[in-house]
Amino acid sequence: MPENLRPIAYALAAAALFGASTPAAKALVGTMHPMLLAGLLYAGSGLGLAAWLAARRMSGTGQMLGLHRADYAWLVGAVIAGGAAGPVLLMLGLARTGAANASLLLNLESVFTALIAWIAFRENFDRRIAAGMALIVAGGVLLGLEPGAFDAASGGAMSGTLLIGAACLAWAIDNNLTRRISGGDATAIAAIKGCAAGAINLSLAAAIGAAWPGALAAIASAVVGLAGYGVSLVLFVLALRGLGAARTGAYFSTAPFVGVFVALAFFGESPPVAFWAAAALMASGVWLHVSEKHAHAHTHEPLEHSHAHWHDAHHRHSHDAQWNGKEPHAHVHQHGELRHLHPHYPDIHHRHRH
Repeated sequence: MPENLRPIAYALAAAALFGASTPAAKALVGTMHPMLLAGLLYAGSGLGLAAWLAARRMSGTGQMLGLHRADYAWLVGAVIAGGAAGPVLLMLGLARTGAANASLLLNLESVFTALIAWIAFRENFDRRIAAGMALIVAGGVLLGLEPGAFDAASGGAMSGTLLIGAACLAWAIDNNLTRRISGGDATAIAAIKGCAAGAINLSLAAAIGAAWPGALAAIASAVVGLAGYGVSLVLFVLALRGLGAARTGAYFSTAPFVGVFVALAFFGESPPVAFWAAAALMASGVWLHVSEKHAHAHTHEPLEHSHAHWHDAHHRHSHDAQWNGKEPHAHVHQHGELRHLHPHYPDIHHRHRH
């Protein structure tokens, strides 16, 4: 696969895994307390990835975490926002709305991710991206206005919509914080986040006396978590490294449509007409995102860091230690000042002003 397409493939694969996990979690949420389910999802993710890391280390192919001391604050913030808050809010929201609607509402994560990336971290954007975000927001609003949405007595769809929207905001904060450390080992970062978030949510579930489910439900939750939260997160971090937060979020916007397909195919849901109108709005917004192109002359400032890389136009360097010629490979390396023009995204080498 061409190197410039790898991060896009990572983002789409991450989206597919996470999208399929939403209706799967919807099926499990009735078997246990939402906080306990969130804990099992993340524990399955963290422990599964930790086992993979251990096997990788034993085979001699393991890497260092690749983070500096200052990076751990970003990691802690990502765990709290995306691991502790996000999943609980999603599980509570899933208990109040259908799997198909919940899947489409997850598109709001890309909107919040982009807004934070633009405002707080100064990632570039243009009218095309902004228009796509507006269409996705319009679709989310339309989903929340289904009949019974404001029926507070029955915990109508609007309460579920707001809870899922809050989960999307928590994950958007997580995405932008993780962007700051995306040069590190993606599997190790995802394993740490999964184990920490799993421990937090399981502890909270125990504190409120949540009843433990049967063994089959617990195992199913862990498996869904490993695929939809663990492997998906590893791929997402790799995409963040190559695309930046806003554009990774844009490609990740395809996740809900995978979830909708699963919900319609396996759960027999019959969504109202408003659902299809919302889907059309959101699909148009996603198309504007994924078809965007960006190129201009730009200057790379001197930089030293470590991450997995190929010897592309940005990595024409020598090696102090003996190198076996395999790519990608990871080591500390320096970038000198460089000015050139080519299509690019705000990856870890293109976080410049416009």
